Amino acid sequence: ESMMAITRALSDVNRVRALLALNDQEVCVCQLIELLQLAPSTVSKHMTILRQAKLVEGQKRGRWMYYRQANASARAEVKKALEFVRSCLQDSAQVQKDQRRLAAIMELDRHEIAASNLQDKLIRTHAVAMKSTN
Repeated sequence: ESMMAITRALSDVNRVRALLALNDQEVCVCQLIELLQLAPSTVSKHMTILRQAKLVEGQKRGRWMYYRQANASARAEVKKALEFVRSCLQDSAQVQKDQRRLAAIMELDRHEIAASNLQDKLIRTHAVAMKSTN
């Protein structure tokens, strides 16, 4: 059961990107949304699947949800899965691009990122509404 949850969690490229973004750091979900350029609900669903597999840990502080990779006390299969993913993808062009982009995102104010994400969502919603009326 545990191994199936891990393999399911690792079967999506965006979940793997999110998981690797958490390497050695804690990241706010708003920063993950900005990195992945996905809808907040999609990122939340991805993070829920990673949490269910015990690959990440999350903690809500105020209005912000923070995630980090499972710690040293994680089960052996979780540690092995994390090591496997890191070793296979550490030289990936996408992972390196994500690391550079996340470093820049981490310098930004979370409130500004969240406001930007909300504005983007409103623009997308308006565009969809306009298409459906034409």
